[in-house]
Amino acid sequence: MSESGELRKIKRALVSVWDKTGIAAFAKALHEFGVEIISTGNTLKAIAAAGVPVRAVSDVTGFPEMLDGRVKTLHPKIHGGLLAVRENEQHMQELAEQGIGLIDLVVSNLYPFERTVADPDVDLAEAVEMIDIGGPCMVRAAAKNFRDVTIVTDAADYETVLADLKAHDGAVTYDTRARLALKAFQHTAQYDAAITNFLTARIGPDDTGFPAIFCPSFKRRKITRYGENPHQPGAFFEEIGGAEPGLAGAVQLHGKELSFNNLLDLSNALNAVRSFDEPTAIIIKHINPCGAASAETLAQAYEDALLSDPQSAFGSVIGLNRVVDADTASRMGSEEHLRAVIEPQYREASGDTESIILPAFAECVIAPGYTDEALEILKRQKNLRIMLLEDFDPPGRQAAWDFRQVPGGLVLQKPDLYFKPPAEWQVVTEKRPTAEQMKALAFADKIAKFVKSNVIVLCQGTKTVGIGAGQMSRIDSARIAARRAGQRAAGSVLASDAMFPARDGLDEAAKTGAVAIIQPGGSKRDEEVIAAANEHGIAMVLTKTRHFWH
Repeated sequence: MSESGELRKIKRALVSVWDKTGIAAFAKALHEFGVEIISTGNTLKAIAAAGVPVRAVSDVTGFPEMLDGRVKTLHPKIHGGLLAVRENEQHMQELAEQGIGLIDLVVSNLYPFERTVADPDVDLAEAVEMIDIGGPCMVRAAAKNFRDVTIVTDAADYETVLADLKAHDGAVTYDTRARLALKAFQHTAQYDAAITNFLTARIGPDDTGFPAIFCPSFKRRKITRYGENPHQPGAFFEEIGGAEPGLAGAVQLHGKELSFNNLLDLSNALNAVRSFDEPTAIIIKHINPCGAASAETLAQAYEDALLSDPQSAFGSVIGLNRVVDADTASRMGSEEHLRAVIEPQYREASGDTESIILPAFAECVIAPGYTDEALEILKRQKNLRIMLLEDFDPPGRQAAWDFRQVPGGLVLQKPDLYFKPPAEWQVVTEKRPTAEQMKALAFADKIAKFVKSNVIVLCQGTKTVGIGAGQMSRIDSARIAARRAGQRAAGSVLASDAMFPARDGLDEAAKTGAVAIIQPGGSKRDEEVIAAANEHGIAMVLTKTRHFWH
């Protein structure tokens, strides 16, 4: 018989679980198959209360549970019965000599460590008490010996085991044992990662400020139709015990299934829009913002964002940082509004009379809430994916790590959540920005952070009019931003995500028509760049804070 077809009869089971969901019914079913059940503590009480015969582990080991339950199953009469290889004659002889019986099935789940430490105010001593020792040892022993032993760590798998027992006269197949063993090791790996991450955060990393061992843990949420391209398989994973729920915590209220690229765009839409206190709308296309605005109302913010670049907004993802009302919803995806209001205003303001503006169509929208009337309006768009994230900007995200995979490893950093406040900017030119320009510069500086570097952003007030993204040369980014802005570039403010390395970049920025510039500075040629700004009569401030996004 092939290994994949080998059956192992379940004669004796050790059941010790924290989460007792369904355990009494499972134990009763095992008993009906003639399985002897041994158990501990409250699990034993739950099984006995269901009228199922059960024997205490202490009766098997000859030792009582000790140290407030810290020592129960840590005994050779337990682990010998789990780890013995049935076809190894020496193993079986040693068990016989020591009077140790075999254990064929372990049912165990661990103390709720992750749930305990989810409370930011949890006491360290309380958390330590939730570090299970006997459970993981037992689970790992059974999983290591899955050739002979069945391990169940999830109540959802009780039916799987019972189906095997029914189909195979009280036995479990090799395939089932192997799959459950893998799941058990995933369970203990996740558990150990949670402990490591908690203690690193609570006790502190070493002097570098970074953990010596980084242990992120993820659970697969869904398989996407494909990855970035149709020939690439893709999937979405949720971070277990993450600093915030983020996209994994968002609820889809309407529309087609999210794609891999939808998730990437939604991520930047969410991160960008929640950086603003005022009602704000961000329109994302291929990860980059193509329009953004803050206004007194969300509806006006959305309209101003769309006016920035209605041509690029086709097939976009929209982020909104307020509860969406009917007024806002009625403007989103409305072909009538696009043709009657947006297109004429855009063409007049920009001077662009030739670009083809495609029909009004958005892929996704994410917001902290929707009124009933707004939802009714939005759901008329059959393919619009409507995402609700009520916990929109949790304080926990301050503690998150930003990491990206590279061949052979990953790079790790703290997320870029900081913006230098205007009071700390340095005005370096003869001409000073007006109060109105300062407000616009602050808005532009925030938007630049969410555009792929190199970045030039042109704004009129708190709305973008031209964005140049992802160019190898900052000069090219300035040209692209100016072309998108058209006539609107005149009198705008300009944000650069990083320094101008020489005056040629500043000269190109001046050609856009911008009258005030915000940039971090730090070039060896800062004085040359400042002199160029003075020659052009442009006000310029330095933040000393760069916002590269690669």
